[in-house]
Amino acid sequence: MEELPVSFEEVVAARDRIAKYLPRTPLYEYPGLSKLLGLSFYVKHENHQPVGAFKVRGGVNLISQLSDEEKQRGVMCATRGNHGLSVAYAARLFGARAVIVVPEGNNPEKNAAMEDLGAELVVHGRDFDEAVVKADELKSERGYRYIHSANEPLLIAGVGTYALEVFEAIPRIDAIIVPIGLGSGISGVSIVAKKLSPATRIIGVQAERAPAVCLSWRKKTVVTTESADTIADGLATRVPAPFTLEIINKCVDDIVLVSEQEIIDGVGLLLRETHNLAEGAGAASTAAAYKLREELRGKTVVGVLSGGNIDRPTLRTVLEKSRF
Repeated sequence: MEELPVSFEEVVAARDRIAKYLPRTPLYEYPGLSKLLGLSFYVKHENHQPVGAFKVRGGVNLISQLSDEEKQRGVMCATRGNHGLSVAYAARLFGARAVIVVPEGNNPEKNAAMEDLGAELVVHGRDFDEAVVKADELKSERGYRYIHSANEPLLIAGVGTYALEVFEAIPRIDAIIVPIGLGSGISGVSIVAKKLSPATRIIGVQAERAPAVCLSWRKKTVVTTESADTIADGLATRVPAPFTLEIINKCVDDIVLVSEQEIIDGVGLLLRETHNLAEGAGAASTAAAYKLREELRGKTVVGVLSGGNIDRPTLRTVLEKSRF
């Protein structure tokens, strides 16, 4: 196997750091869901984290390693929500100031949750990638420690800890399906899988209306898109991250695109069969499993429910339009 920019040993070290702050999350098989899909389907419930999403593992790992001077100076990031919640939570935990840039029209419930954790919010830009540009400007002006949502080894090592839990619970997995925004989650999974279960297929999933990473993976070069207009805000990125794209290009076996209706159906299916709320990105792995169900028939498959931070208007849309 080619050497990766984050090692398996770094993921193990991250687990030791975050264990006293964050719980192991459940991994459940739901018989009705497995029956419908025609395979043994296990859901990894990262929606059960204290901020409702997997990203907090990376935030705690990274900010725990900052110097006192960096914490005092402050940390910042750009986000559509879950990365910002991660940074805000960890900053509060370790006594650092957090400044978070969100795009205009961002999920108001995620915005409120970040502010409730003590973060200062800055609203700028039409989408995530324009918010990133603003965050970069503020970093230069104010000297904050900028925490990119993907180009951070400590962050990737932290989020990779959920994959340790998965492979310890089920040593033989035929495939694991992971949503991709900028790719920190699937990068962490790849690092662990290639060490503990090289035969496991790693399948990423993106929205048809936000396919930048998928297109980049297919062409093995960076491809950007003009828009990322999807109901799944955790997947809504136009510009891939070079750091995670390197890992994805080396490790990922397939990336599937799902439509807006398929994402809505994934949320509805998880609600019906597991009684868990999933945001669009969190339901993408289930949507992909349904789309690939003939190909995966009879296999043991894990789908990562990466987050449950769905807002009420989006939930209303799901209840009205889901076919499940």
